Order: sequence, then structure tokens, then C-alpha cells
Amino acid sequence: MRNGQVGSIFVGPGTLSGTVKAPASKSFAHRALICAALSGGSSLLTNIDLSKDILATMQCLQALGFAVQYQAKDRTISVGAAQQTSDDDCATLHCGESGSTLRFLIPLAAALGRETIFTGEGRLPQRPIGEFNSIFHQKGVQLETTNGMLPLHIRGKLTAGVYHVSGNISSQYITGLLLALPILASDSEIKLLTPLESAPYIDVTIAVMESFGVQVIRTADGFQVPGRQVYKARTYEVEGDYSQAAFWLTANYLGSTLAVTGLNDGSVQGDRAICDVLEQIKNGTQDVAQERTIDVAQIPDLVPILAGAAALTPGVTRFINAGRLRIKESDRLAAVTDVLRKLGADIQEFPEQLVVKGKDALRGGQASAWDDHRIAMMLAVVALRTKNGVTIDGFSCVEKSYPSFFQEFARLGGTVNELNLG
Repeated sequence: MRNGQVGSIFVGPGTLSGTVKAPASKSFAHRALICAALSGGSSLLTNIDLSKDILATMQCLQALGFAVQYQAKDRTISVGAAQQTSDDDCATLHCGESGSTLRFLIPLAAALGRETIFTGEGRLPQRPIGEFNSIFHQKGVQLETTNGMLPLHIRGKLTAGVYHVSGNISSQYITGLLLALPILASDSEIKLLTPLESAPYIDVTIAVMESFGVQVIRTADGFQVPGRQVYKARTYEVEGDYSQAAFWLTANYLGSTLAVTGLNDGSVQGDRAICDVLEQIKNGTQDVAQERTIDVAQIPDLVPILAGAAALTPGVTRFINAGRLRIKESDRLAAVTDVLRKLGADIQEFPEQLVVKGKDALRGGQASAWDDHRIAMMLAVVALRTKNGVTIDGFSCVEKSYPSFFQEFARLGGTVNELNLG
């Protein structure tokens, strides 16, 4: 086990059946929370699942003075206007392990002119944020970091202008700017220095902003963001999450019979590609002298579960353009390689690639979740096609995004031991 995660769970081989509703999209929920807060009115967000990441964004918005409250019975969040605060107030925002919370709210706090200290836990303090030094250069904001990492102390008020951002860093930097720049007094522009990766997450950002009445203009090399815009309060239903549904859809790929509901067939979520990519793996060559090649630059969050599917599909699958997975909740290239090898898979790790030689089944065994929710859920799904099942150490890390995952897994007929279902 890593970083103090405790608790183990055994998942046995078998299949799942029944109906499971996809949990609400974290990507949409984070963004809707921020848009609602900036509206200055009373908004209601519906179809919300309270994971640790969403709770982190809620608590950070509360620390900035916004009225945010979750109603568990209705699965809703009410969001109200910010209370008046002193200009001398320094807000402390604890972002938990949520990279989205951190990178979305840094530009927001700067646009509000709030002196703010950002902290985090788990692997978040080691995830890079130094790019903000160049993004905010000569934009009225001073940043103090610890060697480019947390804790981060910001002062000053963000000014409008031209922002130069690399497109191959986390799209969260760009989303943070897109959310914050409309409230500035003048127009701004984001110029991308390299091609944009994880572009579907930017599509999600723009779609949510438009739902709250704010416009972004796409350009050949980035985005124009008019200033003096006003977010409009509203009732907003958060759509289902393809990133989380991917685990259930992959269980189907491996032999289960689940009806997965709550998904928007026309969603802009990039991870909607899960079904097409699984088909690509299934119908690709099974000749070990050849390879299926999957470019994951736009769908990095799907790599753990796709690697699990590839490990159980005869033939060779190469996942390319995966280098940014090394700075997620875990080094996901190292983590996926480690845990699948422990279960008997043939997998090789390269600086920006994974190569998986698939088999009909794996023997199973014991593996750490690496404090990473996507690793834990992938292990559970892969366990269905093992001979001996899988013991997952540190399984509770699923609370970060999908707290009810193992309860749902058991409800759908999975063999799950050492879990208190009460």
C-alpha cells in the first residue's frame, strides 16, 4: 500500500448483470459549481454525487465566501452569491487531492483579486503548477510556490490581455482561465503555443459556460474571451459520466450483461469514445507480430481500464501519447504496469507508451490501488476475468470520484468480500 491507504477488498471472478446508472459527471459538476458561484444569484445543481473531489470544490468556494450547500436527500447543490469580505482577507483553499479544483480556482481567485493560499494532500502537492508563473507573467498576479509546487500563495488582481499557454500541458490550466477571464473588465485572448491535448475537456468547459450565459470564441490558435460578461443563475442538471461508466461498459466487454443508464448519447465528453475504442481493441489484429495502436492523447483517463481490457484480449495493443498520465493521482503508466503484471499480464512500460500482449484470462493475485481511484476500479473489473480473483489494497481511494462503486459492484452480482455494505 502507498501513502497510508489502508483496507483491502477481495473481488472474485464472475460476471455482473442488472441495471446501473452512471454517476454524475465530475467534469461537468466542477465547472457548473464555479459558473453558478460566479452568477451572483441563486442556482440549483441537480443529479450530483458527492465525491471527495466535488466536496473539495464546494469547500473551496465556501472559503472564498460563496454560499454552497449539498442536499443529500435530493442529490442537489444550492449555490448563492458571495458574502462581502475584507480586501485584507487571505483565503485558505484546501483542494484535497483534486487537480481540477486547484487549477480551476487559481485563476478564479486571481480574477477576484483575493489573496489566497492553496494547499492539498495525497499526490496533489507534487503535481506541477509552475506553469502559472509564465501564464500570469505581467498580468498583475504574484505567485509564491515551493519549487513550483504547493503550497501556493497568490496576491494581486488578474488583468485582461493575451495569455500564452502550451496546449500539451493539462487542459485544466486552460479551463481555469476560460472560467475566470469573462468577469474581467476587458477582453482577453488565450493563444496556444502547441496543439491542444485533452481537447474534449475544453469542449465540456465551453458547453457549461454557455449554459450559464457566457460565451467563448474559438480561434485558429486558441480562444477569444470577451470581458464584462455576466454568468446567469439557473437550475442545471449534471449529466452522467462516461469516465466512470467506462468501468461498467468494459465489464460488459469482458462478458457481463449490464444496462448502463444516465448517459447523454450526444455528450461532448471525450470519454464517450470508450465504446469505439473497445471495439477497436476487440476487432483489431490478434496476430502477435502486428499491433493495434490506440492514441490516448485526448482520452487519458480511459487508459487504466482500456489497458485492463487489452490485457484480456489476445493480440498486442500499443497505447501512445500517454506521457501525461505520469502526473495524475499516481504515475498511471507505472501503476497500470505494476498491478497488471502482478495479476499475470504481459505489459511493458515506456516513457510515453504502454504495450500490452493480451491473454484470454489472468491468474489474479494481490495488488495496491496506488491511492488512485481509477486503478482500484480497473482492478475490480479485471478481477472478473481472473482465475483466482484479486485482492485490492487501499480500495477506499474510490471515494475520490465514485464512493459507491464497490457497493454497486456487489449489488450487480460481483463477489466482494471485506466490505461493509451497511
